[in-house]
Amino acid sequence: MEGRFEAAEDGMINVLVTGGAGYIGSHCCKELRSKGYVPIVLDNLVYGHRENVKWGEFLQGDIGNQSDLRICFNKYEIHAVMHFAAFAYVGESMHDPIKYYKNNVANTIGLLHAMVANGVKYFIFSSSCATYGNPIKIPMDENHPKNPINPYGKTKHMIEEMLKDYDQAYGMKFTSLRYFNAAGADPDGEIGEDHNPETHLIPLALEAASNEKNPFYVFGTDYPTPDGTAIRDYVHVTDLADAHVRALEYLLGGGENGALNLGTGRGNSVNEVITAIARLTGKRVPARDDARRLGDPPVLVADAARAAKILKWHPQHSDLTDIIMTAWRWHSFRHS
Repeated sequence: MEGRFEAAEDGMINVLVTGGAGYIGSHCCKELRSKGYVPIVLDNLVYGHRENVKWGEFLQGDIGNQSDLRICFNKYEIHAVMHFAAFAYVGESMHDPIKYYKNNVANTIGLLHAMVANGVKYFIFSSSCATYGNPIKIPMDENHPKNPINPYGKTKHMIEEMLKDYDQAYGMKFTSLRYFNAAGADPDGEIGEDHNPETHLIPLALEAASNEKNPFYVFGTDYPTPDGTAIRDYVHVTDLADAHVRALEYLLGGGENGALNLGTGRGNSVNEVITAIARLTGKRVPARDDARRLGDPPVLVADAARAAKILKWHPQHSDLTDIIMTAWRWHSFRHS
């Protein structure tokens, strides 16, 4: 087999990052590189951006295409996989579930098949708090019942269950990271949040603040919360990247398979975020009330004690002020 693969630089570990040109995937690539790993990005660029790939190799391809996967696994000696390649629009999943089951589930099966065929056993899965559905208790720990209320959450839950079977049959070692609301941008300003279409609260509110011709819509003002707007647990994308690398190192060190929440244990309402953005940027956010979106729970807040215990993970950038200011610097840079 020697000579068939491009080995990692200086004996470092090659990590295949599917969807590594996207928002969270690109931040994880930067963190991997800073810790001495070599990211190998496989992305079809449907939602990702080629300019986000700055810290490793890039192959344009689709995990749903076995030929693309063969090229990747034949060219590089892959030691582990971080899997971000998925569609992630909750509302879209309600209206077009076929798209989500095909891409998020069927294509992931193809990726896992390629891993088994090539003897790659370490898998870090980008999961979601959407696996829980409507909360029975707050904060939500990993033992909270799984009852996803939208196809997006169902696809993530299905893959988590599949991984248990892959472990039993093939010795797959995995960590499923259920994160809550990813937010913010790289503190160094090198990469940030750039979705098309954009559906996340903070970049939409920042856009409205910088251009009042684009109002910000508050989807739901009648939730059973103190101010009537939905509450979410916002966690900085750099903290998420740190957790992914810690999870990889935990598995490589012989750690047990399982799922971990990634969040802060604090919730902020939509109105609280809008108020903070106006205070920190000095700009008004022109907000308009609108109906609730289908599939949105009123409150989602994490209990991330298990990640703190197992991974020694403690968010360093997830104060709401840090999240907003890094996102604002990135937004201002992009529009300068």
